[in-house]
Amino acid sequence: MATATTADPTMIAPPAERIEPRRLVAFLIMVFGMFMSILDIQVVSASLTDIQAGLSASSTEVSWVQTAYLIAEVIAIPLSGFLSRALGTRLLFAISAAGFTVASFLCGFASTIEQMILWRAIQGFLGAGMIPTVFASAYTVFPRSKFYIVGPIIGLVATLAPTIGPTVGGIITDLMSWHWLFFINVVPGVIITVGVLALVDFDEPNFALLEHFDWFGLIAMAGFLGALEYVLEEGPQYEWLQDTSVAVCAAICVVSAIAFFYRVLTANEPIVDIRAFKNRNFGVGCLISFCVGIGLYGLTYMYPRYLSEVRGYSALMIGETMFVSGITMFLMAPVVGRLMQKIDMRLIIAFGLVIFALGSYQMTWITRDYDFYELLLPQILRGVGMMCAMVPTNTIALGTLEADRVKNASGLFNLTRNLGGAVGLAIINEVLNDRTDLHISRLQDRVTWGNITATETLNDFTQRMQGMGDAALMALKQLSQIVHRQAVVMGYGDAFFMLTLFYVGLSVMVVLLKKPNPAAIAGGGGH
Repeated sequence: MATATTADPTMIAPPAERIEPRRLVAFLIMVFGMFMSILDIQVVSASLTDIQAGLSASSTEVSWVQTAYLIAEVIAIPLSGFLSRALGTRLLFAISAAGFTVASFLCGFASTIEQMILWRAIQGFLGAGMIPTVFASAYTVFPRSKFYIVGPIIGLVATLAPTIGPTVGGIITDLMSWHWLFFINVVPGVIITVGVLALVDFDEPNFALLEHFDWFGLIAMAGFLGALEYVLEEGPQYEWLQDTSVAVCAAICVVSAIAFFYRVLTANEPIVDIRAFKNRNFGVGCLISFCVGIGLYGLTYMYPRYLSEVRGYSALMIGETMFVSGITMFLMAPVVGRLMQKIDMRLIIAFGLVIFALGSYQMTWITRDYDFYELLLPQILRGVGMMCAMVPTNTIALGTLEADRVKNASGLFNLTRNLGGAVGLAIINEVLNDRTDLHISRLQDRVTWGNITATETLNDFTQRMQGMGDAALMALKQLSQIVHRQAVVMGYGDAFFMLTLFYVGLSVMVVLLKKPNPAAIAGGGGH
């Protein structure tokens, strides 16, 4: 059995056209680890209220269960490129999987909110190393002629995991308890760790790099990305810079960003190598990935919030409704893989973005009565669009880079998707809040004593509530709730319309991509 364990990165990919079974099994084990890491953030998001009750935490405190994970993850993802070269894929992935598993176990046993936040931060930091390592392995270990097989696998996992997270979280919490959101990671985590240690032989570690580890660069990067993530997470609910903690973190972010970029451009062995952005396809691919992240995480947030707020669905019912997108993505993955062999990948990306926009446009007519069947077509279009946009973007951005630059580039590429999600959630929250307030004031101007329909509705409510207390006050309160709910729904419609325009505009950006040279994908690399 051939094992390419030379340190020369250009020799990593096996020269044969067939995929070696051992390497494929090792890769699939790593893919499952990545799936577990990405899934974990959305699984927990569906059950925050249960965790809040279980740990007797306030709503502000429990939000840190997510924020701590996201901040730690966003710092660790770009760091993985350096660590992957220093420790090797096998050791880095095994440490990440083992650490993630132990942290998951401790999260399940957490008895206070402080313990939970600490273990979640460790879980996010260690688990994040698995994500870019899988992307890098996919584009360095396998022959480039096989990218149409491995590309859709990692594209599917990167998009499917956040989409089905609420479903899985709802089912686990409903059938067992919130503790099992974490315990369920333990057995797969052990299997992944052992499997990686036994089977992965993609490259050799270069421990000498650790002697040049740039601690200043790490601190600057942690301050820049960690503070940025905090500002984007907490800003919408605390009126942005009007809140002291958000303003302080914004200042830390700016100062750290200046220090970070100065360091990576002047250090001999920078903690993150940003030279990959000189490759036009990688730079534009990262920008598209950032924008796709807005829709991927934004809609995974908007659909459940609408179903919970307006329809009053439970976590399990939300999961069952959301499952449509997941199934669509799963079925589309092999189709996109085949299309990439026959059609210019830039056209597939543009098609995906337009289909995604069409799915969002269908939701601009949303009413409070939208249920499973009304959401069916928009969710199918969302699934098709996401896969068509994401998989070719991965391949264009990473698949045409030289093999020795893929490890660093993979961390940067995955970072852009996560930051896109954070920016998207901040913007969507801001739009929902502002537009809902606007519609409330407009509707209140319309719902006056001079409005015959409003007066008749109020009189009808008053008659129904006779003998139940202050009927007039109760009727007025019910009418006010109806007005507020209608304003909320109209706010969702506006947010979906914003996404529609955004993705139609984004589809034009594919003209900035250079047509990938088939020889570069199927053969050697280069630009």
